[in-house]
Amino acid sequence: MFRQMAGVTAEQVEISLDGERLAVPAGVSLAAAMLTGGAVPMRASTVAGAPRAAYCMIGHCYECLVEVDGAPGVQACLTTVRAGMVVRRQLLAAETAHD
Repeated sequence: MFRQMAGVTAEQVEISLDGERLAVPAGVSLAAAMLTGGAVPMRASTVAGAPRAAYCMIGHCYECLVEVDGAPGVQACLTTVRAGMVVRRQLLAAETAHD
């Protein structure tokens, strides 16, 4: 399945989000692309498993943590999308727990 963000006319790059191909504007933050594309929640809290999504968009709240190219705990709001990026939402509390 291939989706494109509605109403966007800028140059597009393709990323993989939870196994689905998604065309997003080049140069935007991963959090902006995910929010615009409806990919919320981005993660689940490690304590109660409550849904979380980007809030501050400047790297202070840590609510936008996702896995990028196999690395967990990446702040989506501080990460610029690039072609071929493989993104996975951290929806299970166990996936975001750190030793």
